[in-house]
Amino acid sequence: MKVSGFTIVRNAIKYDYPVVESICSILPLCDEVIVAVGLSDDGTRELIESIDSSKIRIIDTIWDESLRKGGEVLAVETNKALDAISPDTTWAIYIQADEVLHEDGYARLSEAMKKWELNNKIDGFILKYVHFYGSYDFIADSRNWYRKEVRIIRNDKNIRSYKDAQGFRKEGKKLRVVQVEANMHHYGWVKPPEYIRSKLKYFHTLWHDNSWMEKNKAQLESFDYSGIDSLSHFKGTHPKVMLKRINEKNWTFDFDPAKKKFSVFSRARHWLERKTGIVIGEYRNYKIVQKEC
Repeated sequence: MKVSGFTIVRNAIKYDYPVVESICSILPLCDEVIVAVGLSDDGTRELIESIDSSKIRIIDTIWDESLRKGGEVLAVETNKALDAISPDTTWAIYIQADEVLHEDGYARLSEAMKKWELNNKIDGFILKYVHFYGSYDFIADSRNWYRKEVRIIRNDKNIRSYKDAQGFRKEGKKLRVVQVEANMHHYGWVKPPEYIRSKLKYFHTLWHDNSWMEKNKAQLESFDYSGIDSLSHFKGTHPKVMLKRINEKNWTFDFDPAKKKFSVFSRARHWLERKTGIVIGEYRNYKIVQKEC
């Protein structure tokens, strides 16, 4: 069984993406990792080259920023990386440049990939998500954040990146997946406000044209972390590959997690979900056919 990893990245240094930690977090599970490096102006390619692993293979790409509808350019770039994996690959692990896989899930993921290797009715695996917000000490816990997503897919050319590369579809249909008890940590919202403003402003250019950007200029310049609806203190452990970065870059973020900014309906729903684990009307871009502990 061969396992490939794949990801895309562009201007990782300018926008402070933990892409080195991201790639290193999947290396132990992979025989190769394909990194599609978009043309950058901050030394991103050299940063990827600095990772000490012969498993990494870089492909150079140029992003077509005219593909703005729904962030389509992100899916196009993701498919470039996916198409570059070795043809004898069985499973492909996808990771975004602000995500880091926790090593606690390695054994379970390896076991699941071996167990379902020959069952072509299984298209992939979903992992649980932990979304950090503000600093490395707080996590977003409202239903506005997705709880699970497909991050391992079978090497099937009918499986393609979907919409803005959040997930995947097979010939336009949801993937049939196994849920594995492994955690993906999402660190995209952990930065001081000035860095988040810069990142968001750039990201909006991938969805919107210049007229929209000009019309919403004031909004893009006034990001405020305090507008979040619900946070809680993080009580778990971070992936080991993140510890050095956290020690060097964590910053003081003052927030009272007891204060929730919910409507009456949202507050009741939040309480129900916390107490029972039942999520009403949750969007799922996949079909769970099996749960693995």
